[in-house]
Amino acid sequence: MIDDSTKNKILDTAQIVDVVSEFVQLRRRGVNYVGLCPFHNERTPSFNVNPARGIFKCFGCGKSGDSARFLMEHEQMTFPEALRWLANKYGIQIEEKQLSDEERQAQSVRESLSIVNQFARDWFQQQLLETDMGKSVGLAYFRQRGFRDDIIEKFQLGYSPNSSDALARAALEKGFKSDYLVGAGVCYRTDNGELKDRFRGRVLFPIHSLSGKVIGFSGRVLSSQAQVAKYVNTPQTDLFTKSEELYGIWLAKAAIVKNDRCFLVEGNTDVISMHQAGVENVVASCGTSLTQGQIRKIHRFTNNITLIYDGDSAGIHASLRGIDMLLEEGMTIKVVLLPEGEDPDSYARSHNASEFQQYIKDNEVDFIRFKTNLLLEDAGNDPLKRTELIKDIVKSICVIPDSVSRSENISVCSQMLDVDEKMLVDYVNRMRKALKEERQKNLERERQQSTVVSSRVETPSDEAAPVEPQKEEEPSPSVVEIDPLLLQDSATRQKEMLNKKELLLMKEMVRHGEEELELMTLEDGSTQAFTVAECIYYDLQNDELSFSSPLLQSMMEELVQHVHEEGFSASRFFRNHSNPAVSRLAIDLLTDKYELSDTFSESSDIHEVVPHLLNDYKLVLVEDEIKQLKSKMKEASVNDNPEYMQELMQEYNDLLAIRRELAKQLGNRVIA
Repeated sequence: MIDDSTKNKILDTAQIVDVVSEFVQLRRRGVNYVGLCPFHNERTPSFNVNPARGIFKCFGCGKSGDSARFLMEHEQMTFPEALRWLANKYGIQIEEKQLSDEERQAQSVRESLSIVNQFARDWFQQQLLETDMGKSVGLAYFRQRGFRDDIIEKFQLGYSPNSSDALARAALEKGFKSDYLVGAGVCYRTDNGELKDRFRGRVLFPIHSLSGKVIGFSGRVLSSQAQVAKYVNTPQTDLFTKSEELYGIWLAKAAIVKNDRCFLVEGNTDVISMHQAGVENVVASCGTSLTQGQIRKIHRFTNNITLIYDGDSAGIHASLRGIDMLLEEGMTIKVVLLPEGEDPDSYARSHNASEFQQYIKDNEVDFIRFKTNLLLEDAGNDPLKRTELIKDIVKSICVIPDSVSRSENISVCSQMLDVDEKMLVDYVNRMRKALKEERQKNLERERQQSTVVSSRVETPSDEAAPVEPQKEEEPSPSVVEIDPLLLQDSATRQKEMLNKKELLLMKEMVRHGEEELELMTLEDGSTQAFTVAECIYYDLQNDELSFSSPLLQSMMEELVQHVHEEGFSASRFFRNHSNPAVSRLAIDLLTDKYELSDTFSESSDIHEVVPHLLNDYKLVLVEDEIKQLKSKMKEASVNDNPEYMQELMQEYNDLLAIRRELAKQLGNRVIA
């Protein structure tokens, strides 16, 4: 694990223009550099690199970040991999944190299993390409499938001879321990303790991690023995979990990002044939039903997925539940049925990339429409089946997180099913409410069963999983849901204004959070310098205020915790935050998306700007409280409640006094 001081040294040393220039042609424009965005197709440059702040931002597709984030997006690296790439480029020696004995042991085992897999892959390839049996059986099979030699090499395909322990003997002769051969899953022990090859008599398809390391294998038998499984995969190991992996993701990730779409197919050979035809943004689910882990892996690179099914596929119904999981993840899903008798493998072998892409374009349909048509065919005129059909479709629609998308799908289904749209809306909302109540019950059950009270989560290290921001609780849906963005009433406008004021305060914390702002005298007579972040945080605390946005509140609290660490930089901290929502917002705040009025500029003194922003923020809150009090006073007047009215009048006068004081401090300066 890379320690914090080394991490900061790497990020401070990296020059964003140098890094990006290795992948994008840049030209100078004023103090910045521009070029064609590598993340989406464009003719006019909208990709901007700011060397002073060390960040990039595309004003076309919205991608943004620093040097490490650029490598993570463009090369699909993890954060530690990006740091090591930068360290190598700038000649920085990486100092790793000292691991515990248990961590060292686990790391040693994983490294040993990785070496075993690498040896097995090389041995399988050598058997395929350099032995008579491999050429006549394994290589002949691949060529009969139409695979070119360059594709066979690209996917590192191999062959294991039909011998019970050929690989085991070769590995033991090279000094590999039998426990690691079993641990990697390439061998197994019989009941009497003999070491046997798992993949004997099969052609091999290595399965790679995102970074390209071999983590497992899928072996296809070449004999026609009925009692032998057609495919055998590596069992669960410390490196390989079948339900988490996607075949071909290592070779597909760059194309998925470039095309902003992932094709999902059923088999390994489908992936290989499509690559050979020139369609590279394709993966397969390693012979399993789609899982949350696989979905999250795809979602790292795109929000759009197209499922390609055989024309006569019998597995479509079984896969519908997995597709609902994609909907719940918020992904956009299309479905393509190939011509009858065709699968992606055969169709790709008989068509080039442009023909394949054109067929997809002409025949893909939205998933909900596809599912509705599919179930309508099954239901026919049976009223009971049609009722179950409606329930099934509603189950899919109700998991879609975006209200606009839900509304569009309800409208489509209403027309296709000839069902009243209001009835479907009511059904969807009741089901969403029931699902929400069920989730709340489960959460409450988990809390009651838990005996450990967790403290506030600290900032994760570079190797840790990202900490998700606290989400605002979704209100229970009414009978007819209306997107709140369409209701621009005073309450909505007030909330938007409040959010803008909070963002302006957060902008100062991201840009100047660690800078000293005020020297305060403590109770013991000593003095202490308070940073921008602390002054904002404690000023709000003194007035018992907090940000209305949980994400912004979390960012402020996290900043205050770390602001006094040696060498700390708020902008660097948030740019490289493990939570993508935080890092994206930080980049926006660093690229002048949220600006002050003409009264202030970037060069304005923060000693003047920060107090002004705080007072302006409080003024918005006071105005809101005054509006609420007026409503209460009107109600008290109608109900003839003089005592309560007196209390409200006193509170109202107090708020007016506060408003006058804030307005006086603000003067004529107003924040835009």
